[in-house]
Amino acid sequence: MEKRFSESEVMQCLICRQAEIVNGLTSVALERDEFRLVFINVPVQICPNCAEAYVGEDVALRLLSEAENVSALGTMDDVIEYGHALN
Repeated sequence: MEKRFSESEVMQCLICRQAEIVNGLTSVALERDEFRLVFINVPVQICPNCAEAYVGEDVALRLLSEAENVSALGTMDDVIEYGHALN
């Protein structure tokens, strides 16, 4: 059986290969045609050397779900704080 990455495991940055990634927050922008949505304070793992951010699967699924919900409401351009979106 294939072993999947666990958030408790230490991971080296795939971009710069110079540092181990750490927990942090970042902004994530999603765009489709005229629709633009920015989430702020998104929990990620981030490289302290090059600032490359890695979004976990559960967070990515929530971002996409929230974006679909906002889009369905007819909003075309918005900034939302992660964790406060459409609660």
